[in-house]
Amino acid sequence: MSILNRGWLYDSITRNQDSGSVSYRWTHGANDDYLGAGIFYYSIPYFLKARVCVCLGSGGGYVPRLMVDCIYELNETQMYGEGKTGEVYVVDATNSVNGEVDWSDDDSFLREKFNPKFLNTTTEDAFYNFFVKRDIKIDYLHIDADHTYEGCKLDFDLYSTIMNENAIISIHDTDRRYWDTFETYDGEPHDTCYGPSDFVRELPIEWQTFDLFDYKDKSTKLSSTGLTIVRKVT
Repeated sequence: MSILNRGWLYDSITRNQDSGSVSYRWTHGANDDYLGAGIFYYSIPYFLKARVCVCLGSGGGYVPRLMVDCIYELNETQMYGEGKTGEVYVVDATNSVNGEVDWSDDDSFLREKFNPKFLNTTTEDAFYNFFVKRDIKIDYLHIDADHTYEGCKLDFDLYSTIMNENAIISIHDTDRRYWDTFETYDGEPHDTCYGPSDFVRELPIEWQTFDLFDYKDKSTKLSSTGLTIVRKVT
């Protein structure tokens, strides 16, 4: 089902059908009828014809459902070639370090409706004991797990070594201006997250970065907490 279908968008992307809105969607600048940064979580893997998408951390499952929706479309149109399919992996230790996870149960809306491959462990353990052991290369990686500087750097340093050529990495929560004036939405708690913004400012020159910041006064308009697109210069 296309993300441009308003019924599908309202029922299954920005909301969990009748059970309410997707947790933490506001950090992506999304509401019931607007995807915000979510359009990139669909369009980036679509443009890349990504066979392997990996999401590190996802409190409400917003990013994985857009990845899955994209991969479903690519599978249906046989963009990988006959008999080949794409996969979406979500790595989350569900330890509530940077927000509560509401989709880890098998009968959750995300698991039943979209069913990404779920690795319930730390990003470091998944790297060594799943991706490296299976020699899995990644086309699109989204980093949104441990929001400390050290945690973000570790995830990037590890997973950037198993990316395919021309792969893209997106890092969430990188707009420092947002956290300087932080206010929550919908009563959902969220720690201030300076780690990702500090980390991306220090990336070496061989990594090309593009900031997608739409910071606005939150009393007048919803805005995301910042997204930085990263790609290695070749």
